[in-house]
Amino acid sequence: MKQINKNEIYKHYIALDWSKDNFALASIRDNGTKYKVSEHPPVLKILKDCLKLLPGKKILTIEETTTAQWLYVELKDYVDKILICEPFHNSLLKTGPKNDKIDATKLCMLLRNGSLKEVFHTADELYKLRKLVSAYEDFVMESVRMKNQRSAMFLSEGKDHKKEKILSGNAINKFITEKQNIAIENFAMIRKDFEQIFSKIEKENETIKQLVKVSGIGTKMGVTILAVVIDANRFESKYKYYAYCGLVKHFKKSGKRDYGKRETRYSRILKRCYKIAANAAIGGNSDIREYYEYLIQNQLSFEDARNQIARYIAKVTYAIMKNKTKYRPYQWRENIK
Repeated sequence: MKQINKNEIYKHYIALDWSKDNFALASIRDNGTKYKVSEHPPVLKILKDCLKLLPGKKILTIEETTTAQWLYVELKDYVDKILICEPFHNSLLKTGPKNDKIDATKLCMLLRNGSLKEVFHTADELYKLRKLVSAYEDFVMESVRMKNQRSAMFLSEGKDHKKEKILSGNAINKFITEKQNIAIENFAMIRKDFEQIFSKIEKENETIKQLVKVSGIGTKMGVTILAVVIDANRFESKYKYYAYCGLVKHFKKSGKRDYGKRETRYSRILKRCYKIAANAAIGGNSDIREYYEYLIQNQLSFEDARNQIARYIAKVTYAIMKNKTKYRPYQWRENIK
């Protein structure tokens, strides 16, 4: 996430609050005059016509919601810039009375003041991968939930689900476990279908081909990392990327008081990917395993060494995505004096 460039001047600052029932549109001129707010039916053509009526350079902001990406793609040609903003930071919207017009008004004020945090959106085709990965994650979670429910059914009868597929004893238990088994088998088939698509994407995408060469990263993880990041150039440095992945903490100090380290808001998916990749790489026989052993020999604790490995994998994958380069094993040796 990043802040709007305050040095960039627009003639119109526009805020949109969209819902399935209506949309509210607020706008203000660059000099703070001619403030307008209006409410309309949720018709895309009406919204586009409203934007066309505003001449000159204009910027539009929309809060991150389910419809944000759709609106971004539909409206990107009608304004000079669209800023999808992070609702978590918009505390001003939580105070005082609330309705669509008021929300759009406050959002417009925050936009003109340069006080919004931007959430990455793009019309790039890679953005579609996010929906694919998100749907896959949902099916995996449902599969795990169903397996846990089946396990609980067997435990409630003092039996082990690993030894029996159907819970006998009464008709109801038998019926429930039969349906659970069917659901679990269906989820397994769906996961295989997703995995076939992931393999196809890997064959067609050069970046993913390089990502999977990194120890600890497989096809699903390579697709997931690229789907979340899409464009690594949006991160100024590897340190910004570490923060986005939840692999570093920030110090909090005020006056002479130290509040310790705090985590930033981060992508839980990326953090999970790099933690899993680190554990997989450490458990294998690879260049990264050698790096881990080197860290241990240099008095790092096991936990600190694992965290360093996770950051190292994040660094090399960041470089692959940003510079479109090939993976070079044993890069860690280049920084050893």
